[in-house]
Amino acid sequence: MRKDKNNMIELLTGVKSSKKSYYIELKRTIEALEKKNMKLEIINDVTKGFNVNMPMEDMLKNVLEKLEQIIVVDRISLSILEKEELVLTDFYPEDAFHLRPGTIIPKQRSIYWEAIHYKKVITYNVPKDNKENKYVEESALRRLHIQFLLLIPLCMKEKVIGVLSLGSNRDMTLSQDDVSFLQQLADQLAVCIENAHLYQAVLRGKEEWEETFQAVRDMLIYVDMDHRIVRYNQAVKEFFQRDDDEIKGKKCHDLLFSNEEDCPLATSYCTKQMDYRQLTLHNDRICDIYTYPVLNEAEEMNGVIIYIKDVTEHVQTQAQLIQSGKLVALGEMAAGVAHELNSPLTAIIGNSQLLLRELKKSDASYPLVYDINECGKRSRRIIRNLLTFSRQEEYQFEPCSLHQAIEEVITLVGYQITKQHIDIEVELHPSLPSIYGNIQQLEQVVINLLLNAKDAFDEVERDNQQIRIKTTVQEKEEKDFVALIIEDNGKGMTKKELKNIFHPFYTTKEKLKGTGLGLSVSLGIVKAHQGFIDVKSKLGNGSTFTLFFPIYEGVEEN
Repeated sequence: MRKDKNNMIELLTGVKSSKKSYYIELKRTIEALEKKNMKLEIINDVTKGFNVNMPMEDMLKNVLEKLEQIIVVDRISLSILEKEELVLTDFYPEDAFHLRPGTIIPKQRSIYWEAIHYKKVITYNVPKDNKENKYVEESALRRLHIQFLLLIPLCMKEKVIGVLSLGSNRDMTLSQDDVSFLQQLADQLAVCIENAHLYQAVLRGKEEWEETFQAVRDMLIYVDMDHRIVRYNQAVKEFFQRDDDEIKGKKCHDLLFSNEEDCPLATSYCTKQMDYRQLTLHNDRICDIYTYPVLNEAEEMNGVIIYIKDVTEHVQTQAQLIQSGKLVALGEMAAGVAHELNSPLTAIIGNSQLLLRELKKSDASYPLVYDINECGKRSRRIIRNLLTFSRQEEYQFEPCSLHQAIEEVITLVGYQITKQHIDIEVELHPSLPSIYGNIQQLEQVVINLLLNAKDAFDEVERDNQQIRIKTTVQEKEEKDFVALIIEDNGKGMTKKELKNIFHPFYTTKEKLKGTGLGLSVSLGIVKAHQGFIDVKSKLGNGSTFTLFFPIYEGVEEN
């Protein structure tokens, strides 16, 4: 009875009604706060979950899954402004019917372009009938079963960079609070997308620079202020035949230069200016080396870029041209002298022959006249060989014999060598195969080697000074070669000299006695004949040069 009475009093006074309204409002407030917190969490999660390497499809999927907690969303897409064109770049999920990525959305009658033009969120309920399409996108939206469309412009520093599209398969209405939240979310996405684009642009630039760096066929090396190698291109590995662990982090002197005194980096480190050197590196290759200081905006030096170009063949070619020019001049002089000597020699030989006809062998003057005649003939042969050697014509390759080249050269320089009390021992193979080459060039090689052998005795006092010339057939790498061996027992060479003898302009001779081009040119000629040279020498024990030439088999063409 008392309970019924209390209930009646609460109904009449409205106390019970007030409690109910209070709890309802409280519940609504709590729900609103929870929804607001959820929105903040979504923005935070989307921002934190964004990764510049994340595919855009994964990012849109992440956004869609977060939004499903507060609004009904079935589809999300992203369109980006590129060169004043709106391009559909990404969407999620992928349906049986969808516009292809890269589709350009036309400006005329486009609801997407309206969002860009007015820079505001646009909501649109898609009509179910297709009697008359207000917007060009409506047909595609109906095929995707989109009934409610929400378009949010992506703004970055007052500039629209694209449109975020949210679609639902049912009709819905959004509060102003929801629209404001979605605009905030879109702004955060715009920042993330712009950062991703900037990152990708930097990454593409880095990749393009790396590809350019690696595409350079000459060597590029970047060293720090401690001379240690930081970066290098593929050409460095190929040139030095080294692995990464043998290059990176090593000091450049260990890879490039014989010692720190030869290092061209010193000038660049001190002056902050470009420097240039031409040096012979550890692998005996001649290289042009340029050093370029790397400076920051404050003109502080961070390191040096080393540009290396292998010019070994170029230098050798130049050396051959220089030597060829000298030989041309010598040839002209020799030809002129030979022609001048021919006239008196003709008279000497002719008159001596007339006297020999009149004299008897028993006459006391007969041996004298005979010697005059023989010396005249020998002189004529020498002159003929000089004229042959100095002929200025294009070198023609043809089957030829090394023996002919040796005989002609001994005729020219043999007397000069024996006059120095050096014995010449010649051992020729009885049936030496022919080679394919040019006899004048081969004579030039033999002359260079014989004169070098002669000069090897300048600083040696020996009773048995000897130069040995031998021809034979030797096998190398399972193939037979014609071999020419020129051996002397002169002063020999050190290991360092032996290492450098074929470098242009390198010479162990005294000033004015050598140019350092003879062996360099000789090596070029031998290589032009598809041959190679093997050298053995020891200080105090003489030197042995062995020249290998392919045997002529009748298949070469000029």
